[in-house]
Amino acid sequence: MEFRSVHLCIIQPLGYVHSLGFLDQARYLRFQFRRFGAEVTLAKNRLKHDAVNVVLGAHLGFDPELRKRYACIFFNLEQMGEGGAQVSEAYRQLLGTSAVFDYDDGNPPQYTSYVDDVPLLSFGHAAYLEPSNIPMNERPIDLLFFGSMNERRRRIIQDIEEAGGNVTLLDGPVYGPERDALIRQSKAVLNCHYYETARFEQARVFQCLSLGTPVISERLAATRPATQFEDAVFWVPEGGWQNFIREQFLTEGFAHVAAHKLQAFQQHDLVDEYADAFVFGQSFATAHLERIATGPWAPERLHIGSGKDYRTGWLNVDILPTALPDVILDLGQKQSWPQRLHSDTVGEVDLLPGAVKLIYANNVLEHVPDLPTFMGNCLALLEEGGRMEIEVPYEHANTAWQDPTHIRAMNEASWVYYADWFWYLGWFEYRFQLQEFVYLDAALKPCGKEGANFMRVTLVKQPTTLAERMAARTMQADFGGVPEDALSDDLQG
Repeated sequence: MEFRSVHLCIIQPLGYVHSLGFLDQARYLRFQFRRFGAEVTLAKNRLKHDAVNVVLGAHLGFDPELRKRYACIFFNLEQMGEGGAQVSEAYRQLLGTSAVFDYDDGNPPQYTSYVDDVPLLSFGHAAYLEPSNIPMNERPIDLLFFGSMNERRRRIIQDIEEAGGNVTLLDGPVYGPERDALIRQSKAVLNCHYYETARFEQARVFQCLSLGTPVISERLAATRPATQFEDAVFWVPEGGWQNFIREQFLTEGFAHVAAHKLQAFQQHDLVDEYADAFVFGQSFATAHLERIATGPWAPERLHIGSGKDYRTGWLNVDILPTALPDVILDLGQKQSWPQRLHSDTVGEVDLLPGAVKLIYANNVLEHVPDLPTFMGNCLALLEEGGRMEIEVPYEHANTAWQDPTHIRAMNEASWVYYADWFWYLGWFEYRFQLQEFVYLDAALKPCGKEGANFMRVTLVKQPTTLAERMAARTMQADFGGVPEDALSDDLQG
């Protein structure tokens, strides 16, 4: 049987390091769904037009309009409700009007009255992870703690250290293989609740146990762990940290008990609940995609140079395959419009002249060899009144030449030829108008010229006036184009 592919999308606002924390759960989903023979892909901010899209981190920002073109299931990993994570009302509404997976049965009542329609997925042994090969008693880190700090967690760590435990705190956010290496070097990982909801943080604990490192976790009345964690975790009641450290963790028998707990965790296979979720996703996507509009997409927003800042809902183009754009397209080369393009992410695309409302080019123009051709293509694609928003390094700042791939520096006068002197470029019917010019400092905040590292420029496409066309005809070598005045057949000798 052929299944629709599954695509895992991690939402990451530009530069937001904590989105890397979703890699653990995404890899586990990929592992489980691949067991059913499905093709499963994983990407940052990118959706796939013909796939079951499972979106992680949508609380960081997600345009609900995208559901009109993509089949999206949102995996909520936030602790919802009073005393839980502070999420926006927009996120609650998104969950309440969408297909959702959740990890805790206490969450769905906070965003929907149809709680039975929300599949619950927990996390178990990740067989793809390589466990630590360091004997537990020889590991250099006693207790490892990672995560956000608050006063409650600080008090627990103080209790542990007063009892003789040594807790290692990370200097900053660490995720992925680098964090896993630290987990493998630890005798145990400390888990204590951040929110008053006290829901068990299984999304992090499963990773630690799968890496062969025991977990010591706080357990309050509201803590309801999934079955696979009951015998796999060292549970500590509120106020019991010092007793646990002295009577269990610092004893010679701790490693022996921990080994049994790690073995117990491996005995649970969650294939059944993921099989149900897989069927749910396949059925949902098939029904959803049958309801939405078909045919090529004509994008109204174009993002050029999309490497580090892919924009969902835009057509993202780049010349580098490593940037993972929607399409590879070099606007610095001569192009003809319209163009039919194919994309694995957004499907068939019709890029039409005069149909794009907004073009965004961030630190692109300083790399383009043939900038007049590039700007001419952008002018052709924009609708009348459409905007081109540009950010470039400022000529007199170090940012202009610190990148070895830059081929030009730009300043306040770099826009004259695309606006007032458009006829130099052979343009005739349309030109750009400089609408806004702002100096930006190193933090990309508006500043004076003396502190400028970058420039932000907004150009608007506008038709040329009669006077401007006369200037073009006067200055251009071909008079701005002269009709051929072909003879009709009856006038030819």
